[in-house]
Parts: sequence; structure tokens; C-alpha cells
Amino acid sequence: MKFSKLIYLSFVAIIISLAGCSDYLDINEDPNNLKELQSYEPVIPVSQVNIGNALMGYEMGITGAFWAQYWTALHTHGQFKAVDDYDEDDFNNAYSNLVSSALTDLKAVIDNSEPGTGSYLIGEALSIFAWQIVTDTWGDVPYFEALRGDEQLYSPKFDAQRDIYVDLLARIDALLAMDFSDAEFESRLDFIYEGDIESWLEFARSLKLKLMIRVSETDLYNNAAALAFIQQGGFITSNAKLGELSDGSVIWDDKDGKRHPMVEIESSTSLKGTTIASRTIIDYLIVNNDPRIDMLFVAPAGGHQGGFQGDYDSTFDTDGDGVTDDKESYSYADFDVNADLVLMSTWEINFYIAEVYARANDPQAKTYYDAAVAASLDFWGASGSITGATEYAEWVDGTVEEEIKQIAMQKWVSYCKVQHMEAVYERNRTKYPSVNLIDIESDRLFANANFPTGDFTLSVEGRAKLNQNVPSTPIYPNAVITRNTTNPKQKGSLGEKVWWDKKSGR
Repeated sequence: MKFSKLIYLSFVAIIISLAGCSDYLDINEDPNNLKELQSYEPVIPVSQVNIGNALMGYEMGITGAFWAQYWTALHTHGQFKAVDDYDEDDFNNAYSNLVSSALTDLKAVIDNSEPGTGSYLIGEALSIFAWQIVTDTWGDVPYFEALRGDEQLYSPKFDAQRDIYVDLLARIDALLAMDFSDAEFESRLDFIYEGDIESWLEFARSLKLKLMIRVSETDLYNNAAALAFIQQGGFITSNAKLGELSDGSVIWDDKDGKRHPMVEIESSTSLKGTTIASRTIIDYLIVNNDPRIDMLFVAPAGGHQGGFQGDYDSTFDTDGDGVTDDKESYSYADFDVNADLVLMSTWEINFYIAEVYARANDPQAKTYYDAAVAASLDFWGASGSITGATEYAEWVDGTVEEEIKQIAMQKWVSYCKVQHMEAVYERNRTKYPSVNLIDIESDRLFANANFPTGDFTLSVEGRAKLNQNVPSTPIYPNAVITRNTTNPKQKGSLGEKVWWDKKSGR
């Protein structure tokens, strides 16, 4: 890694460490005291890292993997049992990284940048992106009055998610209408696209599509408008990511506080010693001979195997091999120290484009679906094809709903180990994979022989918690509720849906 990059990473580390000195959950506090900086541009990489730490940190990264049924708790180990129990979780660290850190910093960047400049483009695009994550995760949140501590507004009212989405869509339209022909940005201060303005414009267009499709089940959605928009083109052709840069260097260091967040967690809390692969995803990959399986999970000596979701107390011999479930060897996820952390992927956007075409009964849906699957395979270095004739992921023309399901299933696989909360959002929007109510605990032999491959199952230990539903959203961080004098109401459980989650199904 070049010396100059180490300087910038050190700056990032210093700023992030300073953020912990304040009441980080106060949405209108400014923990980094940005007014003391002579230039706001160095704050952009700090914001990028904070967003990444939120997306693949302890809560969104691990709990998101549980909710997406990629991982489940290891038998006999108690660390993540509460996640499989569907116990209330507030994701307070993710909220801190997104709101009190990234969004606070990005507001300062935007407020001190001229429209049409590179810093304005990157700051506003990242701000809209981060707000989308915040509202998709918690639903109604402080938005219009948020981040206004400099105006002595310390108890912002909560806003309806629909209103937030209307404003986010208006903001992205305004951003895309600006002239950035003369814009530039210092490459060393941008860990995602290294100052490439056209890539950021593609990111903004892709973000607009993401916002449009996320409200597909609401009154805000207009497929004709979405169709007209995707036909204009100009979407991302390379992943928006934190990791390897164009010169071959990597922003992560294998040192405390400088690692990929999943590697950082692994260094202190062994993922492979506390989590295992969920049978939900493992069986789907095994049955379909998906070539990504060995990139997504490490197999034990006997071959890939997953555990029933939330069945961590089982001492039964489910598969009849003479070894009880708690003594079996299971597949697990492992992260390379140089792993890319993807904020927005090319396959994600191509899947969205495919869905818009599918909703319009346009055969181009297949083209973009195939491209999305190919991009995911390429990311993992998986050889071969899975969308060719007679192959398991081959596109099959069908009804709109059947085609949406095809897209959703491959999207779910593609998000594994990369975009865990996006997998949760999209499953809850599309309702695919569907939830099968098979009662695993009542008859494990039957469940083993008749496992509903391709469906979610209810967590064995959390089955009764959410009225036979899977989690939708975390509750609010305690400080966000208790410090706000507008007396916002706390959620009752993880089952409370966000506004756009309107499709029938569990």
C-alpha cells in the first residue's frame, strides 16, 4: 500500500475514533466537529467506511445473514441464539454509523459544496443512499428535521416512510438534472470510484432505479415510468465497493480497527465457531449444483451441510448417520482479509432492470436476468454457466409473478456473503423465497426427508415469536426513542413492517 494511502487511512481511523467520544446516537449531534476542518472533502472516505461498517458490521452483516437464512447459530454455542430466537434487536451500532457519523458528515460536505462539483455529487449520492438504508431498515425515522443540531433542533419528529421516499426520489431527480460536465474529485479521497465522476453519475442513476423498484407494491410505483427510465441506460458497470483499488492496493489492513468489518468480527469473535450455514441456502445450492457454493461456504471433510434455521438445541440424529445434530460438522462462512465490501452491485441493478421488463411482459427481462447471474458468478470466480438450456437457473417465460420469482431467487443467492440486508429488504418486498410452515421440531425425520428446498422455514426456536412470520425490521435504538421529546413510540417486535412491505405473504 502506498504511503499516501496510509496517511488517508490513518485520517479515517482518527476521525472514526473521535466519533466514539460523543453521544453518538443523538441524530442531531455532530461528533466529528467538522466546522474545524478547512476542507470537507477528506470526510467523504470516512463516510464511505462508516456506511460499509454499517452494512457488513455486527448487526446488519451477521443478523442480516440470519434473517436472510444464510447462517444460523451453531449448536451448543450461545452467542447468536438470541438472533435465531427473534429477540428484539435495535441495530444501534448500524444506526450510529449511518446517521450520527456518515449522514452527519455528508450533510457538512453537501452544505459546503457548490452544485455541479464532484464533492456535491458524491456527497449527495451517498447521502440519499444512506438514507435509503436507514428508512428501509427502521421504517419511519426522523428525516426532515434530522441533522439540524446546529439549529438547536435536538428532538426531530419521526417522518412517515412514504414521505421520506417521495423526498429521496425528488432529491435524486434534482441531482441527476445538474450539470457535472466540469466536475472533478481527488482520487485519493474516494475509496469507491477513485474520483471517477461518470461512475458516480452511473451510481446515482442506479440508485434512482433502486428507489423506484423498492416501492413496487405501493401507490408510488409506475412501471411505465420505470421502463422509460431503464431504457435511457447509464447504470453502473462496476460494483460500488470498498476493497481493492485500481493500483492493486487494498484499503483494508490486517490490523485492529482497519479490517473488513467481517474480518474484524472474526478476529475477536470466531464466526466459524459460533455460526454455521443455514440449511435453507445450503440445500438450495447443493440440490442445484450451484458453482458458487465453495466460494460462499467452507465445507467440512464430509461435504457441505447446513443446520435447520434456529435449531441450535437439537441433540437428535436428524439424518440418521449415528451422529447427533450438535456433534455434526457444518459448512461455515469465511472472509478473506482483502475481501471487497459491496455497497451496490452490478447484478443487483441488472436484476432490477429484469424485473421492470418482466412487469412489462418484455422479453428483454431474460437478457438482464442472464447478465445479473453471470455478474454474480464472475464476482466469485465461479466457472461455467447456470442459465443455459436445461440448467437450473435457465430463464423460463411465464406469468409476471413467475418471472419475478425467478429473478428474486437468484437475487437472494447473489446477495449471500455480500449484501445481507439487501437480501432481507428484497425478500420482504417480493416474498421470495416463500415461507414454508413445516414444523421441524415436531418431526425432524420428516423435515429431513421432506425439507422444502427453495423456501424459508421459521426458526425452530423463534417459531412462536412473530405469529409464524419472519423478521421484518429491528426496533428503534433506545437512545433515539428516550432522548426525543416528541415521544416517539417504540416498536413491539421485529415483526413490524415498513411502509413499502405490502405484498401478501409472510
